[in-house]
Amino acid sequence: MNPAGAGTRAATLFPEIEPYEHGLLDVGDGNQIYWETSGNPKGKPALVVHGGPGGGGRRGPRKLFDPSVYRIALFDQRGCGESVPHASDPAVDMAHNTTAHLIADMERLREHLGIDRWLLYGGSWGSTLILAYAQRYPERVSAVVLVGVTMTRPEEIDWLYHGVARLLPGPWETFRDGVPTAERDGNLVAAYNRLMNSPDAAVRAKAARDWCAWEDAVIAHENLGTPGQYSANADDAMLAFVRICTHYFTNAAWLDDGVLLREAHKLAEIPAVLIHGRLDLSGPLYSAWQLARAWPSSELRVIDDSGHTGSPAMGRAILETLARFGGAGG
Repeated sequence: MNPAGAGTRAATLFPEIEPYEHGLLDVGDGNQIYWETSGNPKGKPALVVHGGPGGGGRRGPRKLFDPSVYRIALFDQRGCGESVPHASDPAVDMAHNTTAHLIADMERLREHLGIDRWLLYGGSWGSTLILAYAQRYPERVSAVVLVGVTMTRPEEIDWLYHGVARLLPGPWETFRDGVPTAERDGNLVAAYNRLMNSPDAAVRAKAARDWCAWEDAVIAHENLGTPGQYSANADDAMLAFVRICTHYFTNAAWLDDGVLLREAHKLAEIPAVLIHGRLDLSGPLYSAWQLARAWPSSELRVIDDSGHTGSPAMGRAILETLARFGGAGG
């Protein structure tokens, strides 16, 4: 559950830009998160929230924002990307890497950058984190753009790692067989989490490869997007990604079941656009549809030819939405 804004081939992105400021922000518990700002220092503040969880290190979303209009902030969540320490190291304690910690990190970053209110952009796991932050700090959010909506509910986690097996029985059987025989009829996410914390480096590496092979199988039909991207990660990035994913999903992201949907009323004053691919097997449209019904100030845009990793039509929808919000002031 990673990409946001991928699959934008044939959409007219803005030119590549480099940050005008960047650094590591001490967020406590021995963690420092990488952050950067690019675009217009006096522009409309926007924060890019990456997916995964653990999918940090991507800088491409900068090109979705008009750099003359937006002050684009981007950060890597704890344990991944350029943040330190890196979760690929098995000695790194994951106890201080939870949803509550990430929400606090976002707020600390806002204060550090001297921003009053910002637009939040992200997708997949990023949409869960955005919703959790916005419900905690609605007065700090000017607008929300979510791509590939997930709320990381137990039913969504179960679908991705068990339920969708009905559509991909062969690859799922391989995924299931990556865990010890005694655990194959149980919670596969928890089983992979145990493997990712093994003292044996070979066990961790195989588990990460097997996990990413399954993630790639679920998006393999998305020829307009970016299939195969999970296994393409560098070794350390893959290890951190899978370790963090299994840590969060084993714990249902430390969110009460359905809380983000039940508390959508807290977002009533925040305009939002929810952009979702109809062909998304990783996170079916149902979650975005439910959220749109519970959030009257939101607009749901369904992209018929897109899956989880996007399509040119999805790229255009993202660019159009950010252009619209960029011209809205605030």
